[in-house]
Amino acid sequence: MLPPKSEFSEWYHEVIQQAEIMDIRYPVKGLYVWLPFGFKLRQLVYSKLKELLDRDHQEVYFPTLIPEELLMKESEHIRGFEDEVYWVTHGGLEPLDVKLALRPTSETAIYPMFKLWIRSHADLPLKVYQIVNVFRYETKHTRPLIRLREVTSFKEAHTAHRNYEEAEEQVKNAVNLYKEFYDSLAIPYMIFKRPDWDKFPGADYTIAFDTVMPDGRTLQIGTVHHLADNFAKTFDIKYETPDGDHAYVHQTCYGISERCIASLISIHGDDLGLVLPFEVAPIQIVIIPILYKGKERDVMELSKRLYERLKPFRVILDESDERPGAKYYKWELKGVPIRFEIGPREAENNEVVVSFRDEKRKFSVDFDHVTPEKVFEWGRNLKERLKRRAIESVRGRILICRDIDEVADAVERRFVSLTYSCNECEKDLESYGSVLGEMFERPEWIDVRLSDRCVMCGGKGYLVGVSKTY
Repeated sequence: MLPPKSEFSEWYHEVIQQAEIMDIRYPVKGLYVWLPFGFKLRQLVYSKLKELLDRDHQEVYFPTLIPEELLMKESEHIRGFEDEVYWVTHGGLEPLDVKLALRPTSETAIYPMFKLWIRSHADLPLKVYQIVNVFRYETKHTRPLIRLREVTSFKEAHTAHRNYEEAEEQVKNAVNLYKEFYDSLAIPYMIFKRPDWDKFPGADYTIAFDTVMPDGRTLQIGTVHHLADNFAKTFDIKYETPDGDHAYVHQTCYGISERCIASLISIHGDDLGLVLPFEVAPIQIVIIPILYKGKERDVMELSKRLYERLKPFRVILDESDERPGAKYYKWELKGVPIRFEIGPREAENNEVVVSFRDEKRKFSVDFDHVTPEKVFEWGRNLKERLKRRAIESVRGRILICRDIDEVADAVERRFVSLTYSCNECEKDLESYGSVLGEMFERPEWIDVRLSDRCVMCGGKGYLVGVSKTY
């Protein structure tokens, strides 16, 4: 049995294992093994992300190893990662002439190639992405899918443009892409412009997506960085303009890791286990025959007919010898969105019993009414219910704070504080919690009725978030 979700840390670790997402017993701290069910979930979620990117990006793959010289070339960038880099110093028994880093992120690997690929304005914009593993020597408490030493599913996109304004437009496009992605998973998010002291090393500015976990801490689930021409100057990435002059490109990069899976599990799950949107569930439908002695044939015949009809979906006909109650528990734990039960009465009446993973009710439907179109409709409705429930859950962990004592109290009690601050005072809020930065775009489900005066000095301010974070 799982711990109750109210004991979130224990619940999370148990559901990761019992639902067979990951095996956490690998003998290196911060490294975990994807199990088949979890890896299928990962594939389905990232397929949606790839579908969105493939509209106007091209997928690439760059090597894992980065020569020390390249990694060190952008000083501000490497300062942000120098304590986290894994170094390869030997090939077999021989010391290497040049140390090689296991990529902590790929800017310094990709941009020397951009210099070779970009010659003229006709080569722009250039938009590529890759889904790779990155390595960071994480010294804090590691946690599956959230804080790792090997991030196995890091999607990073890199783009190059003619000028600052075109790169800024790409930042907006990337933000919209991430909104569409997380909307497809029914995961609520807030979007903040990170403070200068917390932006991506080497960036002009950073936009971040944060969601609120069940324990009230925020989880960063995506970032978008405007790099201006900072890396272009370091790696000499220039293009020939229509007038025959040469100019540095302006760049963006943006990333999502398997934290998207962590948020999916954490926000929608309940005391029984996973609750998954229909579109990304590794098993979308389970059919459970309820067998009684002497009436097995009719039940199995109708069950198999239903199975054949629903083959366009990821469907399981559970013919195992387990009791019905054990089967219910198993498939609820794995978050199967739709369950059909067929017993002797259903076989006699040519009907099926339907239940949805997010609801505690069952109802009977005529067999002929269970069509693929109807199942798609049920799947869409389930996602809408998940979205409404998730928004209410996240909104319940956010407090609008009118003075600094309210900010301190909110963060201490594991709520996200939304308040007003100014450039001069924003850093001082760090003594109360992590400053998420200025709200870049306020969700319609957050109603802020505050004076726009800084909570500390009373001057003109802007809306900021403060919280405990992962």
